[in-house]
Amino acid sequence: MATEKTLSDLFLDTLKDIYFAEKQILKALPKMARAVQSEEGKAGFLQHREETQGQIERLEQVFDILGKSARGKTCEAIQGIIAEGEEIMEEYKGTAALDAGLISSAQAVEHYEIARYGTLKAWAKQLGLKEAIPLLDANLQEEIATDQKLTALGEASANSKSMKKAS
Repeated sequence: MATEKTLSDLFLDTLKDIYFAEKQILKALPKMARAVQSEEGKAGFLQHREETQGQIERLEQVFDILGKSARGKTCEAIQGIIAEGEEIMEEYKGTAALDAGLISSAQAVEHYEIARYGTLKAWAKQLGLKEAIPLLDANLQEEIATDQKLTALGEASANSKSMKKAS
């Protein structure tokens, strides 16, 4: 007979999911930094790579709190989002629209992470994992801030540069 799954099981599975996702993002950010044309975009992707490393370390602390080893679980969602970003890099290389496309891809990643961290934080509260809450909240706040920076970057330069005049 199958054992009944609990919120604790779901929390751990979701933690493994975001851990895998952060590791994949860590690999993708240097590629995006090389591909982006603006200096602001390049600096932003490299800065977020440093933040991502810190987020991975916080996740490892959450695994420690649970008494579990830090290991990821394949996250097809993040793999798909990253693949879309790679497709944009390939299809729009050298065009004025490339930076807007990369910013859009990065925001899709951020929105996924914001959803995951918000959920994990809420579940940590429900499960009484008091030590995990500030770690998850720190990651959540960084992702929200990065999303806001990407919005500002897109509005300030990339989106307007990629527009074509309508005939």
